[in-house]
Amino acid sequence: MNDEVIISCRHLVKTFRQGNISIDVLTDVCFELKRGERIAVVGSSGAGKSTLLHLIGGLDSMSGGEVEIGGRNISRLNVKECGQLRNQLLGFVYQFHHLLPEFTALENVAIPLMIRGESATHSKAKARIILDKVGLSARLNHKPGELSGGERQRAAVARALVTRPQCVLADEPTGNLDHNNANQTFKLMMELNEELETSLIVVTHEMSLARQMDRVLTLENGVLHQYQSGNSGH
Repeated sequence: MNDEVIISCRHLVKTFRQGNISIDVLTDVCFELKRGERIAVVGSSGAGKSTLLHLIGGLDSMSGGEVEIGGRNISRLNVKECGQLRNQLLGFVYQFHHLLPEFTALENVAIPLMIRGESATHSKAKARIILDKVGLSARLNHKPGELSGGERQRAAVARALVTRPQCVLADEPTGNLDHNNANQTFKLMMELNEELETSLIVVTHEMSLARQMDRVLTLENGVLHQYQSGNSGH
């Protein structure tokens, strides 16, 4: 891990309005993420953890504050520019894999590169490499319906990392898996974080997993607090 700041959140605010009622989900979120750093975000259900990831990823609009990714303020980007920034710098892993059912594992993982404008040949070659890293080299031509739950999530991890993003945003990435598959998937993400120097922000309710990260932040009353050091040996 070095001192290069990949993501900076300054006084991030998100307010939802339902009729005449305003609900403040995030009130003053401030933190920085450095290259290669691993952060876990924990908090009670409904605390706004997923909302925070959506704001960082430019998937939702903030009510106030700023988010910079790679030195660019995403609130100043239009929809197309924001989409390009996501494709270039970020990867996403969700609780449910969101693989496209009509495509094979190889095609699903190659899609982000093809969106970037790379040829199908080059995209699939890179997809094969990352699928091999996640242990799916024998399942390249299987569609999601032909893969186990653990295999589908490993394919989703491969898709998030195939572009070699600066940061992966993971929202309960092991929440839909049994204990064994959850541990395997999390271990895989940690290993690829080391190998590719990709930063991680992981929302999780599993404290045993959160404690393996460099920092554990808790979201409480709309504010992030660092209440516990994670794995200081990274």
